[in-house]
Amino acid sequence: MPELRLEEISSGLQSPWSMALASSETITLSGPSGSGKSRLLRAIIDLDPDTSGDAWINDTQRSLTPAFEWRRLAGYLPAVSHWWEDHVGEHFPLSSPVELSSLGLDAALFESPVSHLSSGEKQRLAIIRLLANQPRALLLDEPTANLDAQHTLVVEKLISEYQQTHATPVICVTHDKSQQQRVGDRHFEIRNGEILLAASLQEEK
Repeated sequence: MPELRLEEISSGLQSPWSMALASSETITLSGPSGSGKSRLLRAIIDLDPDTSGDAWINDTQRSLTPAFEWRRLAGYLPAVSHWWEDHVGEHFPLSSPVELSSLGLDAALFESPVSHLSSGEKQRLAIIRLLANQPRALLLDEPTANLDAQHTLVVEKLISEYQQTHATPVICVTHDKSQQQRVGDRHFEIRNGEILLAASLQEEK
């Protein structure tokens, strides 16, 4: 079963962070704007040049794995999804079964220009696109930030079902305290460049 292990990971905005996530475990992460939450996920996925540390998914070591392969195994969902073709359907592999109805989306969206999508539609489609690649770990940057309460719960359910089916470890950036409680097994907060477990934060108060 996939496990995610981080060793001295840093984006340059935080002290190095070492952490092990068990299969099917979810860690939620919050912190003030500019504290480096998104940069930390990008450091794990190795998207920026000024990062340090290493990561493993089971025995697969990031520094010894081609970048494209590591980014398939460690699925990263940015806060703002990227679309590089004109039409939605061009972003999805033809062989992957995609249940748009499970997220309240119409299959006709596959024929739509990306420019016609709402921010909420883009966000839900980006999640489906990510899961279609069957990553073995998930790094989610505010995956429901543009969604209403109903669609937030639907997305949480989809991610949870994928996680349980594939025994996938998840790191999820979210400021929503109720979401932290619903989906997280452990919660961490970035404060003054340190990544602290929620229990440690309570002890400080």
